[in-house]
Amino acid sequence: MGETVTFSSNSGQASGYLAVPESGSGPGVMVVQEWWGLVPQIKGVCDRLAAEGFVALAPDLFHGEIAEHTEMDRAGQLMSTLPPERAARDMGAATDFLLGHDAVRGEQAGVVGFCMGGMLTFVIAAQQGDKVGAAVPYYGAPLGDSPPDWSGLTAPVLGFFAENDDFFPPDAVLALGESLRGMGKDVTVEVVAGTGHGFTNEENPLGSYDAEATRATWSRTVDFLRAHLG
Repeated sequence: MGETVTFSSNSGQASGYLAVPESGSGPGVMVVQEWWGLVPQIKGVCDRLAAEGFVALAPDLFHGEIAEHTEMDRAGQLMSTLPPERAARDMGAATDFLLGHDAVRGEQAGVVGFCMGGMLTFVIAAQQGDKVGAAVPYYGAPLGDSPPDWSGLTAPVLGFFAENDDFFPPDAVLALGESLRGMGKDVTVEVVAGTGHGFTNEENPLGSYDAEATRATWSRTVDFLRAHLG
């Protein structure tokens, strides 16, 4: 089981859920929430990463607010009204908190995010540069008219996306991957056949949970993080 921690974020306070492996130390990985908020399912992702030997931190980007899975309108409202600058500050502060934690080994952190968090995984990897050593976005990417400054993206990226996804259409995601590779970035984008948006969320809020696809992508996520973070 993990614990709630607080850390400084641009002269303010932010909080998150931290899970440490039984060994007491490991590489650091930030987990970025879906639009539901820092719910038990996201905390469970941290716990599973800790079981694999990582120190995992999920920052609470909504500052205590959550949406139930029956409240999609509220989830959309929380996501659309999230101040981008605050989210960036909180994720940057979470990265620094991880890298400064006594339990964390190494000088780079990993990032794993889902849906909204998948999009933010790309963003924070670009913003934090060499502080991020590996990024794994799930079914979320910055596809709008205001892309991040990709010049800071140095981490290898392994992204998993749904074949049937109106939120983040696979053609657009594949085009983003091609564009980033054209800039010399180490980006792999995979569309998982037969899946829908949210396919790794075992609570199945969208009716799209796919246990087989989850096992396959999770195994590759863990291997990817180990390969790049140690």
